[in-house]
Amino acid sequence: MSNLNHLQGKTALVTGSTSGIGLGIAQALAQAGANIVLNGFGDVDAALASLTATGVQAIHHPADMRKPDEIAAMVAAAQARFGGVDVLVNNAGIQHVAPVEAFPVEKWDDILAINLTSSFHTIRHALPGMRARNWGRIVNIASVHGLVGSAGKSAYVAAKHGLVGLTKVTALETAGTGVTCNAICPGFVLTPLVAQQIADIAARDGISTEAAQARLLADKQPSGQFVTPRQLGGIVTMLCSPLGDEVRGAAWAADGGWTAQ
Repeated sequence: MSNLNHLQGKTALVTGSTSGIGLGIAQALAQAGANIVLNGFGDVDAALASLTATGVQAIHHPADMRKPDEIAAMVAAAQARFGGVDVLVNNAGIQHVAPVEAFPVEKWDDILAINLTSSFHTIRHALPGMRARNWGRIVNIASVHGLVGSAGKSAYVAAKHGLVGLTKVTALETAGTGVTCNAICPGFVLTPLVAQQIADIAARDGISTEAAQARLLADKQPSGQFVTPRQLGGIVTMLCSPLGDEVRGAAWAADGGWTAQ
């Protein structure tokens, strides 16, 4: 990319960003020059330190993404501190696995609230400022499960399919402006949740961690490799560059070939 600091002077709000995918994306945006608003319940001090080490400014807001009033307060805090949100990355998400008929109603409600409805609220609060500046980037971290289904994941799949739909509508509504909206749909990423799945397979089948990892990936992800937060951060920063000006309403699969099957 010709300008490695193409986000200098801009501000990025990344939800669910104190660890994992969200922190990887926040770090990539910071390296491109953006000031960062973090959100989440991980190791806040370590996350902030990793960002400010790049020379940008970073703050944390502890909004509970199930609560619209707290989401509004988070966007207002970004406005007060930095003058607005130029890049919005909706990454916060939770998961629960159970058959439809046994799925706990409160888990369904929480997953839909955090994985889908929170993005509606962040977008509706951030978009007016983006329109006023005639520039903005909205990137929704959906999932391969925004494109295909898996048994036992009714709420997650429903929410992620909904997030892809919200992405398309937002992209169409901003198509004549300098604001774009896109979704990224990762396959397996080596998060703590997936690491636990690997450990469970290894223990259950009496095999090594490496063999358990290969077995997990072989079921869905033909490349046999995990997607990394760094790779996802690179896609986000590309979408935030001039190269992404006419990428609108895409559901970008980064899934090792999962959805190519």
